[in-house]
Amino acid sequence: MSSTHGALRRTPLYDAHRSLGAKLVEFGGWEMPLAYPSGTVAEHRACRTAAVVFDVSHLGTVRVEGPSAFELLQQTLTNDLLKIAPGRAQYTHLLEEDGSVADDIIVWWVAAQVFDVMPNASNTSRVLAALGGTDTTAQRAVVAVQGPRARERLAEVAPQAAAVPRFCVAPFEWKGAPCTAAGTGYTGEDGVECAVPADVAPGFFAAVLDAGVVPAGLGARDTLRLEAGLPLHGHELGPGITPLQAGLGWVVGWAKGEFRGRAALERERAAGPRRMLRGLVADGRQPPRDGAPVTSGTARVGTVTSGNFSPMLERGIALAFIDTAAGILDGARAVAVVRGREVPVTVGSTRFWPPPRGAR
Repeated sequence: MSSTHGALRRTPLYDAHRSLGAKLVEFGGWEMPLAYPSGTVAEHRACRTAAVVFDVSHLGTVRVEGPSAFELLQQTLTNDLLKIAPGRAQYTHLLEEDGSVADDIIVWWVAAQVFDVMPNASNTSRVLAALGGTDTTAQRAVVAVQGPRARERLAEVAPQAAAVPRFCVAPFEWKGAPCTAAGTGYTGEDGVECAVPADVAPGFFAAVLDAGVVPAGLGARDTLRLEAGLPLHGHELGPGITPLQAGLGWVVGWAKGEFRGRAALERERAAGPRRMLRGLVADGRQPPRDGAPVTSGTARVGTVTSGNFSPMLERGIALAFIDTAAGILDGARAVAVVRGREVPVTVGSTRFWPPPRGAR
């Protein structure tokens, strides 16, 4: 079971992280591995070329079940569950009434009237307040095996889990324990996330490592998601930021009925978002940083939301909200101002890796 240390919670794999020499940091109220001794860049490249395993047990799980569960989720979350079915997973948003994103969520449709709603670490109470249900976070660990060889190596440990297709959900057993696998992840690579009962989770994690999968921490998880152009709540999503501004209009089920925040979102859709999320690629290794102003000529046209060094491109990359009124097109040149220093950038797609054909 997860335990507490002061105000910080620990996952069922905490002792394993310590024994592996992980650097542990606070994240979302949890004590989590930032990196292992090989370092973030090595972990990142291992995910792009082979397979890594993340402990993502800090993400919440809210079990919503019963005859009214489907309708409750339909009326509360943005995406349309009629697009999928039991045994599938769906990315969706919980909005505030002003249309901004209270949280971005993966829903695992486990069985006909059973849903596991997976919020971000610090937002579990917010999702519970909106949906009810039962917080089952402490009862399991979530082990994410990611990378082009993830399924091949996971098959040595749990063949049923390794066979779960992308964005599908299925039960499997490990040493007699009932588990759930989903073909989901947060890296831009193929992979599987396994929800495993807390008491057997350390053994499962050890078996995955024994299969040749490299442990990776939150540092690599962040650089991987940034290269893949995936939003992080508190940066590209959050108060004042709508799905339309973040370029995630596809998560809104306009054809279904009412959902929380719909009216505000419809007004923005009619008027057009005042800003849009764009990608920035620096000329060199220096990354633009969160909060850095973006300028074009003498005018400020936007703000960086996330920035880091890209281990695959070997240059600085960032996501930024750019004012639509500025008329900045893909391929345009701009400048991010980092601690008074100008970092020249090219504006373009939010997805940096893999690069478009001919770009490298």
